[in-house]
Amino acid sequence: MEKVLTRNFGLENSHRLETYLKNKGYQAARKALTKMTGPQVIDEIKKSNLRGLGGAGFPTGMKWGFIPQANPKPKYLVVNGDEGEPGTFKDKYIFEKDPHALLEGIIITCYAIASHKAYVYVRGEYVKSMQTLQAAIDEANSSGYLGKGIMGTTFDLDVVVHPGAGAYICGEETALLESLEGKKGFPRLKPPFPAVVGLFGCPTVINNVETLSCVGPIIANGGEWFAKLGSPKNGGNRLFCVSGHVNKPGVYELPNGITLRAIIYEHAGGIPNGRKLKAVIPGGISAPVLTADEIDVKMDFDSLKAIGSMAGSGGIIVMDDTTDMVWAAMVAARFFAHESCGQCSPCREGSGWVYNNLKKLYQGGARPHDLANLPGIIGNIGGNTICAFGDAVTMSVGSYVSKFREEFENKIKERVCRI
Repeated sequence: MEKVLTRNFGLENSHRLETYLKNKGYQAARKALTKMTGPQVIDEIKKSNLRGLGGAGFPTGMKWGFIPQANPKPKYLVVNGDEGEPGTFKDKYIFEKDPHALLEGIIITCYAIASHKAYVYVRGEYVKSMQTLQAAIDEANSSGYLGKGIMGTTFDLDVVVHPGAGAYICGEETALLESLEGKKGFPRLKPPFPAVVGLFGCPTVINNVETLSCVGPIIANGGEWFAKLGSPKNGGNRLFCVSGHVNKPGVYELPNGITLRAIIYEHAGGIPNGRKLKAVIPGGISAPVLTADEIDVKMDFDSLKAIGSMAGSGGIIVMDDTTDMVWAAMVAARFFAHESCGQCSPCREGSGWVYNNLKKLYQGGARPHDLANLPGIIGNIGGNTICAFGDAVTMSVGSYVSKFREEFENKIKERVCRI
């Protein structure tokens, strides 16, 4: 399989500009800036079927095309590197092993949308990632790949690294914009969408780190080449983060459309000690859980949506038959209750109720009405909030209750105290 995102990961000093240039680095940016117009770059990205790999899966070229070029205000690119979704740790590897691939994608994207300023919002805990990225930006600035007159052209671009402060909600694009503007990370009502009214009230494109790291290879090899690597309408490869009960946890670059079974058993080495698979979260903790009978699904946005789950951030969490699913649901609910920003009442109050209810179930103190009330509480969160966080609570926790209901009922019958 042809590597796209990890092609440089194994090279010595892969994070350095010298190494990147020896391996055709910045040639795609030079091609875009000297031989293509902005609209031609956008057309090539549309042909590639590249989709947002941060979780939403929105077509990238279409998103870029929403920027109103006639608007006299500055245009901005905001790179979402907040990566707070449990089970997800792929952007960290790009920051630290191939930051120039990200920067090349940023240059091409900014050129396409006529932006001269990009902000990279990095998860606050990723100190090494920020240091490595800043060093790469400094190298690029001093070598003419960023700053004034990039590569001898008239195109200027500044890239700024901005640390997050540890709030999960700032991975939501409009909360991230609020945070960048120095305000509390509350999601915004939409419309207007960021493409029209984004950072500082100006047209803004927000893309994930992994998404932008695909842009250079697409311009170098063509959109059709990238599209053929993946499945229909889901072009290219992506990074899958595999954790939990597998023999070989890690980050794997694989084509969109590979089956979940192949990822678990062929690439991640299967389940330790020959135990049986019980459940899998296919796309970060916000994704509805799958049972062992559902792992022949293709791992792309459309196939997972068709069976009621989602590809999300590509974070795959594997659970074997020793896993207590009430405990797993409680842990997920505890995360959501802790990370709710509190702006919307259904999410602020409901996520806490869900966690307390599940905690009571797990600890053996629940009555039948506690389980009976749970679907109603969960169901009244989703669809009633400003951002998709409430939907994540409903879909994620609700899937545990619906697919493993017998375990929840047994907790009431057993009434065993667990602390």
